[in-house]
Amino acid sequence: MNIVLGVSGGIAAYKACILLRLLKESGHDVHVIPTEAALKFVGEATWEALSGHRVASGVFSDVSEVKHVRLGRQADLVVVAPATADLLARAAHGRADDLLTSTLLTATCPVVFAPAMHTEMWEHAATRANVATLRERGAHVVEPDSGRLTGADTGPGRLPEPESLFALIKGFLPHPSPRDASPRTGVDALPISRKRDLLGRKVLVTAGGTREPIDPVRFIGNHSSGRQGIALAAAAAARGADVHLIAAHIDAPLPAGISVERVSTTGELYEATVKAAAEADAAVLAAAPADFTPKERSDRKLKRKGDLDLALTSTADISAAVGREKRPEQVLVVFAAETNDGPEHAMRKREAKGADLVVLNDVSGGAVFGSAENSVTVFDERGEVDVRERVSKEVVADAIWDAVSARLPLSGRD
Repeated sequence: MNIVLGVSGGIAAYKACILLRLLKESGHDVHVIPTEAALKFVGEATWEALSGHRVASGVFSDVSEVKHVRLGRQADLVVVAPATADLLARAAHGRADDLLTSTLLTATCPVVFAPAMHTEMWEHAATRANVATLRERGAHVVEPDSGRLTGADTGPGRLPEPESLFALIKGFLPHPSPRDASPRTGVDALPISRKRDLLGRKVLVTAGGTREPIDPVRFIGNHSSGRQGIALAAAAAARGADVHLIAAHIDAPLPAGISVERVSTTGELYEATVKAAAEADAAVLAAAPADFTPKERSDRKLKRKGDLDLALTSTADISAAVGREKRPEQVLVVFAAETNDGPEHAMRKREAKGADLVVLNDVSGGAVFGSAENSVTVFDERGEVDVRERVSKEVVADAIWDAVSARLPLSGRD
């Protein structure tokens, strides 16, 4: 995919170098457009070496190529990281006084701004108004992290880590795959990155595996990496949703700018999920809660003294609890990770949990855990809806949101 990476003049420009490398290593063609101020922090040689393309900041470089038009038209995505208060102001007011702002005016693809500035600048009324304007026009403005800023300052305004930005960015890109070229059901030909069908919707996603403590150092858990749930959260954000992600134990970066609630045990996941689901238009429960927990937990590390008899009891059924409270207009998606049970079991699970959709994935041999790919079949009350075999988890996420979006009531959509 063709990506334009805009870099404005802030100390966080060095993080854009890492983001650039992540994008390149994923096979994307990236053109970097720094502002003149950005070049005072990271020079042209660095950008050119990492991107493999010549770098310019003004519209009078390579005039015959009309770069600001060509780059904007050819881009599948434009990312500005860091986006300073000055850059946000110029973009909101339609300025075209350098190559980056001119390219922003010609781009017809999704645009993502990742702000970075001091807290007072981020919270100033002018900046908030500029952010609101950009969002109203369809741009995605990431909420900055809170933490250490330049010098000794701390507070909101910190550029999210490159890995978190990359996790979010993947949700904005189309994910073509030869193996996915002909799904069994018709899905819009419109690239996923241009869909905004979840704009204004509140969605809940759960991800990762829970851990049930045996003693202070041991636990019962599973191999879930949380990668499918993370892909679902990133895809929903790209499609305009207000995303609340409840994350248990995961081994992948969380997407930047998304509301995240961390939990550890199945009990904690139960309480957080039931509460958040009450406010959601759609809930996709992709987490892997432990089905059993010790009846008793030792406050001290258990010593090795022969065999250990561990009494277990069942944990709370989160999907069923959410299904019992589900509103008629709400869409609920549950997962069925199985090793030897087929579609019939998944269909029974969908009905038993009160869900609209069930996603069946075969986890035999642990093949999908921690993998970039997944194989799933989505079922509704009529039977099979969609089949995706050995495709990226981003493709699976988009297929699930396609099915969810088709079931959401039209009222409230923009």
